[in-house]
Amino acid sequence: MLTIQLAEPKHVSGIVTVCSEAYRTTYRELCDHNYIERTIQTFYNEKRVLNEINETSDEWGGWIIACEGEAVVGAIGGGMTSAETGEVFVLYIDPSRRHEGIGTKLLERLTDWHKQQGAKWQWVSVMKNNDKGIPFYEAKGFRQQHDQKTYQSAVEENIVSHRYCREI
Repeated sequence: MLTIQLAEPKHVSGIVTVCSEAYRTTYRELCDHNYIERTIQTFYNEKRVLNEINETSDEWGGWIIACEGEAVVGAIGGGMTSAETGEVFVLYIDPSRRHEGIGTKLLERLTDWHKQQGAKWQWVSVMKNNDKGIPFYEAKGFRQQHDQKTYQSAVEENIVSHRYCREI
């Protein structure tokens, strides 16, 4: 049975595994291998994820996970970027579990939290040509607003993300 819940320290390795595998699967055709591994080492390491589970705030609401039994099959995280604006910072699903509605359930849970915090708008960055993320967010009512350099990409890498927004 699938459960959606706030992550606990015991879920660290599951979050790291899901996010790392999904990141590699999503971006292997879009980005250089070095960029992918650098990003995974920065964001999806056990020390950082544990800290993000233990230390939450309005700016980082913590990890919300989808579990089947003890196995983490999806993870989302976000926060508030202003009094009326929430941001989806990360959303990944076990690549073998896509198209089961897990991402939708995770996004709904984060959206509920954003609304409780006072958000009227929700933003997300989606890498250009991401044929997994773009259709998902567009189906949820997000509309592209502008493009920007992808977070942590070097100038010479020229990696671009679309910025999407929706009213919530």
